[in-house]
Amino acid sequence: MIRLLLLPVMLLALTGCVRTVANVVTFPVRAASQGVDWATTSQDEADRNRGREMRKQEERRAREERKRAKRERAASSARSDEAPDGR
Repeated sequence: MIRLLLLPVMLLALTGCVRTVANVVTFPVRAASQGVDWATTSQDEADRNRGREMRKQEERRAREERKRAKRERAASSARSDEAPDGR
């Protein structure tokens, strides 16, 4: 009779143990999975990184174009200052 009363109590107490055992058993799998996630690049991350690199390249090109145009204006201005007036 006492066994019948203790059985539900023991089962309730063991549910926490089962959950803990399940966590301990699955931990290496979850840790390995996390390591793979950290070591690899998802397609979304690759796309985001590629877009960032393309924007940086475009910014560099625009900066170089502005510098080139500024140099050309300065050279053109210097040539017109040195040129004879025609008088």
